Amino acid sequence: MNEASAAPAAERRTSLPGNVVRGALIGIVETVPGVSGGTVALVVGIYHQLIRSASLVVSAGRALITGPRPDDPASTRRAAAGVHLRDVDWRVIIPVLIGMPVGLFGAVQLLSPAVETYPELTRAAFFGMVLASIAVPVRMAGRLALKHWLAGAAAAVVTWVLVSLPPTSASPSWWIILPAAAVAVSALLLPGLSGSFLLLTFGLYEPTMAAARDFDLGYLGVFALGMVLGVVSIVKGLRWLLMHHHTFTMVVLAGVMLGALRTLWPWQTAGRELLGPADNLGAVLALGAAGFIIVAILVLIDTRLTRQQKRAEVR
Repeated sequence: MNEASAAPAAERRTSLPGNVVRGALIGIVETVPGVSGGTVALVVGIYHQLIRSASLVVSAGRALITGPRPDDPASTRRAAAGVHLRDVDWRVIIPVLIGMPVGLFGAVQLLSPAVETYPELTRAAFFGMVLASIAVPVRMAGRLALKHWLAGAAAAVVTWVLVSLPPTSASPSWWIILPAAAVAVSALLLPGLSGSFLLLTFGLYEPTMAAARDFDLGYLGVFALGMVLGVVSIVKGLRWLLMHHHTFTMVVLAGVMLGALRTLWPWQTAGRELLGPADNLGAVLALGAAGFIIVAILVLIDTRLTRQQKRAEVR
């Protein structure tokens, strides 16, 4: 079975302007610690197209380097790469790649001051968003057995422990930025993981936000290279997991999202020690509820659109 024939049947057609907007939304949430760009891609209905197309691009690059496989009818490296590139969903990829930097750099200009000035209120909004987003991988997982519940619970516990560790104070040198970016880009590939949250763990969230805000091309160039390396090294394994262990992958992602809520508790010290509610409890609850409602509406819309598409396919 080739990669084109392995595409999920649940993919639905999307418009070019709509995909630019979807890309902008993914770019915006990539600036939000705890909210995954992969989750947004799931909610707006382009996640599988992105993963499949990224996998095809990686296969094309590999064909250019190593040549066609022995069972591949293509006679040259260029022809072998062209076979993969023709199956890429460019109607999704190109508009998303246009919209993402627009959303990301626009959000950085607005979000960076808010995170620094109102950390408790912004974490509250992010907490509500992530909490509602857990429904996405749970719904996609389908029917769950006991082993799936245990896997999800284990993922939640491990994530809770990891995010409880005090953040590092790493100096933003290129040999730190490069691997950190390679790991953080997994947020675009794995619903439930937040690239900004991973940067927080490495101690690189604020330096990266500042570099994006100030258009520090040196920093951003190293970061972009790390992202490319991450996509090349992660995308194939992720696609294999989704194709062969879909339910386990989704329940583990849901567990990761649940455990990651610990880092978004509004009241905590710089060393991630949890504190009790403060005088701003009312505002925190309001913003948390608003974040939850916004994402819940998106999830409901996606659920309805998916059901309509399945009915249309049956007819």
